[in-house]
Amino acid sequence: MARFADRLFARLYDPLFAKIEREGLTDMRRQCLAQASGEVLELGAGTGLNLEHYPDAVTRLVLTEPEEAMASQLQRKLADAGREAEVHIADAQRLPFPDNSFDTVTTTLVLCTAPDPHVVLAEASRVLRPGGLFLFMEHVRAEEGSPIAKWQDRVEKPWGFIAGGCHPNRRTAATLESSALEVVNLQQTEMPKGAGPLVRPMIIGAARAA
Repeated sequence: MARFADRLFARLYDPLFAKIEREGLTDMRRQCLAQASGEVLELGAGTGLNLEHYPDAVTRLVLTEPEEAMASQLQRKLADAGREAEVHIADAQRLPFPDNSFDTVTTTLVLCTAPDPHVVLAEASRVLRPGGLFLFMEHVRAEEGSPIAKWQDRVEKPWGFIAGGCHPNRRTAATLESSALEVVNLQQTEMPKGAGPLVRPMIIGAARAA
């Protein structure tokens, strides 16, 4: 049953995001990834919605995705685009790469679903070279005490069941601030309205490895 659900979610992922991408999420992805350069690792690459937004400064692109159904979609998209990239079926909490392997690590809409985002950030810090950038675009908890934040708490479990394990109420900015990475830029913004109020609050920015 779980494998069927994974395959179904992977097939529906791009159609579900199509309207939101047109409304502005594509531009947000481009903004997030504009600073990527050198050897780049993307965590939770999903079906490959970021592929077209990596700049020419990227010399090597490595994509990780823990779900086989998503990774299959990703491989097909790579083949159709004629883009060179390495794909690894790997958990962002246990990356199969040595320390100091990459100049840039990226996540977009990933930390909401990771079982432990603190561990993901520790792994990102580990594989980044000193001074390397962690680029992020994540939907987050609404302002504390707001009606939306209260609803995010109320529906967290059922939302996660229908949305691939997503937690809409994570305090991701605070998690970043408490990590080994130094946050150098953090912009609070909103996803396009088509995303719905529960997942609309968003942060985009960059952090630097020590």
